[in-house]
Amino acid sequence: MKIKQLEVSEFRNYETLSVKFDEKVNILYGDNAQGKTNVLEAIYLCGTTKSHKGSKDKEMIRISKEEAHIRMMIEKAEIPHRIDMHLKKNKAKGAAIDGVPIKRSSDLFGLLHIVFFSPEDLSMLKNGPGERRRFLDLELCQLDKMYLYYLGNYNRALNQRNNLLKQIGFKKELADTIGVWDAQLAEYGTALMRAREQFIDELNELLPKTNAKLSGGKEELYIKYEPNVSEKEFEIKLKRNLERDLVLKSTSCGPHRDDISFYVEDNDLKLYGSQGQQRTAALSLKLAEIELVREKIKENPILLLDDVLSELDRNRQTYLLESITDLQTIITCTGLEEFIGDRKKYHKIFHVVNGMIQEQ
Repeated sequence: MKIKQLEVSEFRNYETLSVKFDEKVNILYGDNAQGKTNVLEAIYLCGTTKSHKGSKDKEMIRISKEEAHIRMMIEKAEIPHRIDMHLKKNKAKGAAIDGVPIKRSSDLFGLLHIVFFSPEDLSMLKNGPGERRRFLDLELCQLDKMYLYYLGNYNRALNQRNNLLKQIGFKKELADTIGVWDAQLAEYGTALMRAREQFIDELNELLPKTNAKLSGGKEELYIKYEPNVSEKEFEIKLKRNLERDLVLKSTSCGPHRDDISFYVEDNDLKLYGSQGQQRTAALSLKLAEIELVREKIKENPILLLDDVLSELDRNRQTYLLESITDLQTIITCTGLEEFIGDRKKYHKIFHVVNGMIQEQ
């Protein structure tokens, strides 16, 4: 799979844009706030129907405009395809593949597989659990269409239950209907927990190799899945916590509160790891993710690196760049210092200035 060309109009700070990518390494460089990350966001949106930052459609439309359009030309198994995305301020987005509208985002998955790596990923260990859950969901939704189905249904049931918890304060008789949503949360939540646990197990098979190279073989890294509640107790706990949930007006247990932890031997890196150890663990995780995707889909994913190199020391920079030589990669950075002396390895370089891109 390869991205051949990206076209956007009225997206973020771009009035119009058309850029053709090389099938190997592409570099977008320029000062901050010029639009480099917006290009990566458009690519990710076309591949998944979602912003990697969780932005709403109306936030991605250029200021004072009502609509935005993205078109991406790709090639999969030497067959060309076109993905169109139409964002609207007050309506649901529209998407089409080769001119045929799709009704579900799951119809898009499988056409592309994108691994996104940003500075926030390097801080994953010290930030809140929401960011770590987001990592699980973004990857699993691309790898498994059923996971996307379960996650969507779980979130809808969760929103319905939370709304009901608020309404019960005014209409006590509504409490009789909450069991319907408890049953749905238990059904879909159990499927999410099983998929997450399997995903973590698969990553743990790959992590020793990636982390050994980064740490010089000194540390053995593994991840531990920490479900908020067990599968067997989920529905029971929902009933047990009902009085508390009515006070809080939100659901206090379930996979929407899951977490993962990173360990070297028995030491939790979130609590006891140095910044260097935490960043090494995050980088190891991303490289293991790439390897897992390769194994699952039997193809190389497309890698988006958003200003990550400046956050890494020279050794980690070198290892990362050497690990991705066979991937189509699009890298954003503020300058080209990281690439001095290795220009031949980078096939296209673009300068980004205030919503304009010039190939060099």
